[in-house]
Amino acid sequence: MEYGQFCPIAKAFEVVGEKWTALIIREVLMGSRRFSELQRGLGSISPTLLSRRLNELENHGIIYKKSITGQRTHEYYPTESCKELLPILLTIGDWGMKWARSNLRTEEYDVELLMLYLQRSIRPENLPDTETIIRFSFTDMTEKGNWWIISNEGEVDICDKDPGKDVDVYFSTTVPIMTDVWMGKSTYRKASKNKEISIVGNDYLVNNVSVWMENCVFSELPSAENIL
Repeated sequence: MEYGQFCPIAKAFEVVGEKWTALIIREVLMGSRRFSELQRGLGSISPTLLSRRLNELENHGIIYKKSITGQRTHEYYPTESCKELLPILLTIGDWGMKWARSNLRTEEYDVELLMLYLQRSIRPENLPDTETIIRFSFTDMTEKGNWWIISNEGEVDICDKDPGKDVDVYFSTTVPIMTDVWMGKSTYRKASKNKEISIVGNDYLVNNVSVWMENCVFSELPSAENIL
């Protein structure tokens, strides 16, 4: 995509303005390193298009690709120019929370993306034990309705298969409600009072959810509908 202009905004969007490119940069900056991890964070992108966009970003010096010893795969890392895009993406996210939140459609409440974000939001240093098991049951899902987050000695993983371990805290809710609470549109207190979410288990974990599982970085921003 070329605009044929010397304007630096035009030149920047020639690099980062293609569909999916900004989201790929988001995933790399958030720590996704392998092709499969990028796919998980991006959802519906095809492997062919993801490969093409990664090659384009590498050619532009936004990311660099590193071979994994003894394997036929690679990891992707941000370059300095990529890291300088972080505050820009955060500013766009600020704008999106304020002006585009009302455009969110029901079908965009993606359980796999939600669980990926919840995994990234866990703060193991604020958990009372070296291993903590958190279970989410989404009552509106006919498939992939049960998920587990496992925090063990600083490492945090998610799975949709029962790990066979004692659960420390249970969440029961719907994907839209959990998403809205995490994004700051609602709160745990309000959702619990309205019987939209149930959180049971270890008292400390139940009473201090926001301490060990942070909300979205944009959660405290008001939407335009609450301003105008």
